[in-house]
Amino acid sequence: MKVVKNIPLKNLNTFGVDVKSKYFVEIHSEEGLKQVLNSEEFPHQQKLILGSGSNILFTKDFHGLVIKNSISGIEILDEDNKTVIVEAGAGVIWDELVKYCIDKNIGGIENLSYIPGTVGAAPIQNIGAYGQELEETFSQLKGIYIDTCETKNFNKSECSFSYRNSIFKNELKNKFIITSVRLKLNKNPDVNFSYNPVKDEVENRNINHPTIKDIREIVIDIRKNKLPDPVEIGNAGSFFKNPVITKEKFKSLKEEYPNLKHFFVDEYNVKIPAAWLIEKCGWKGKRIGDAGAHKIQPLVIVNYGNASGKEIYEISMMIKNDVKRTFNITLENEVNIL
Repeated sequence: MKVVKNIPLKNLNTFGVDVKSKYFVEIHSEEGLKQVLNSEEFPHQQKLILGSGSNILFTKDFHGLVIKNSISGIEILDEDNKTVIVEAGAGVIWDELVKYCIDKNIGGIENLSYIPGTVGAAPIQNIGAYGQELEETFSQLKGIYIDTCETKNFNKSECSFSYRNSIFKNELKNKFIITSVRLKLNKNPDVNFSYNPVKDEVENRNINHPTIKDIREIVIDIRKNKLPDPVEIGNAGSFFKNPVITKEKFKSLKEEYPNLKHFFVDEYNVKIPAAWLIEKCGWKGKRIGDAGAHKIQPLVIVNYGNASGKEIYEISMMIKNDVKRTFNITLENEVNIL
């Protein structure tokens, strides 16, 4: 266990925010993690678990211990004629797991291609995109309680999954560290291209019988065209969740804004694209200093160079206030703020 003091975190968060951590350690196994947690050197230090840093905004230096979770490995644990149980270490890059499965013609997460982050972060955020949600294929996960070092397995019902949410973002936030995740995937998957952008691209490419590999390639192309690459410009993807409002409120807004984009969630609720709301408030491509809303996808707040985390956060609050004032809708952060 090698603990480093006062380490810069600029290259460890996709916003590229220049902050430092008082202590930093990288772990590669459950045993290494337990060694860190049991160390008498950090009994009262605040601890932060860091994956690829793709869903976090640092607004200041972190005066505790950053634990970089680099537990690797992908393994097929079990299979039958129809399904496969795949387990991956929490430190595995999510898209590497998707590629691994596609290469073996195992389906169920191909629409989640190219989502940034690690496997360990996926159930925390309950990631989803283009008609697929993680919880649909989730089997269980394993992890360790920070205070007691107790190991526990969580099944799907225990994770309290909801839209971009889980127990690990609420009751167990900063209390539990995920070490591995298991998914139940399909050998003969039903290819999902119900989401309009994917469906349109399948038709544009004249693909009569799309495979999961076709869907992966289409999703990657869509994401590359729609979202900025964090390697080129600092960002953490979608900064806000798409808000869900009542059908009554939707009808009222629809009268005032006939072109209001929407998706029906159920008979009572409607989801409104946050990007549409932000654009209507005039934020698309708007920049203040080195921070602003992206010129193509206003749902993404970007760091054009040397913006501080505080400046990026202030932009996010301006956007939220404008959306609230204009539509009486409160946007909820998808990015974790520290």
